[in-house]
Amino acid sequence: MIAKMTLTRPLFQLTAIASVALLLAVCGGGGPDSAPSAAELQPQTLASTVASNGQTAAQDNPAAASAVTAAATATSSPTAAAATSATAASAAPGAGSVVSPYGQNAALYTTTFTDEFSNGLNPSVWNDKIWYEVAPGTKNYTVENGSLKIWPQRDASGKFFNRTIDTDGKYYQTYGYFEIEAKLPKGKGTWPAFWLFNHIDKRRPEIDIMEAYAGGAAPWGKVVDGVAHPTMYAATIWKDAGSQAGMSKIATPDLSAGFHKYALKWEANKQTYYFDGKEVYSLNVTMSDRMYLMLDLWFGSASGQGDNSTPTGKDNSYEVNYVRAWKLK
Repeated sequence: MIAKMTLTRPLFQLTAIASVALLLAVCGGGGPDSAPSAAELQPQTLASTVASNGQTAAQDNPAAASAVTAAATATSSPTAAAATSATAASAAPGAGSVVSPYGQNAALYTTTFTDEFSNGLNPSVWNDKIWYEVAPGTKNYTVENGSLKIWPQRDASGKFFNRTIDTDGKYYQTYGYFEIEAKLPKGKGTWPAFWLFNHIDKRRPEIDIMEAYAGGAAPWGKVVDGVAHPTMYAATIWKDAGSQAGMSKIATPDLSAGFHKYALKWEANKQTYYFDGKEVYSLNVTMSDRMYLMLDLWFGSASGQGDNSTPTGKDNSYEVNYVRAWKLK
């Protein structure tokens, strides 16, 4: 079942605004009045579960649109322009600084984005909710000691809730190298991820660089002293809603025990994925839409639902030391 299911971003604790339609690709359709039962909830792409007739946030929000610029408008090359479609350097923390991709030849890259989380969460760069949701009323994230921390927390009703941190409407890029260094949370239901995404009319291109399911059946996770620990993650490529181009499951040590680097080299006709600088997956695939960055801690999918065994609070955070992006020279 897992091998046949997509392993990306569903909306199992759906709190989307009423205008968002729920599409169940695995069931062949459905709408707001046909939400799945608990028994039907399976790993599934966000692209397959969310539909919206709206444009990107930058198009919907004039203020955001004015902040979003194409860093490569000075060039007449469409490919080069797409490869550097991003916010101006002043809006991207550390853009232009000399930081090389881990394990890569620094001479091949130019930095376009780096946030080391040394000065709080910059609201001109990051949103703290996904575009179709109202922000959760309970805060479960912070920036301290040089890292972004998102932790499992229950809301006022006692339910675990999703938290998304993204650059929608503020930073985009097509092609390049994307990397984070992170330690993952443990616990049943936890579903941390690092991905690239965009909602363009009704299209949903999506590149999942890392998503893990601590509460999933082995080898996704293992239970230690009654608590589920993540021991594998997935990289998945979606050309559009319901159109999966490829997926790979990467077995790992306990990802909640320490920090690891998760990265993607995205070229015009190829994507290569890295874990701690080592290539773990590669696929020849063509995708040319600009995408924004996403970090999130959601609940559900192959990880199950959080319960009393799921540690809550800051000590069990999805902890991200940095987010960096480069363009290929």
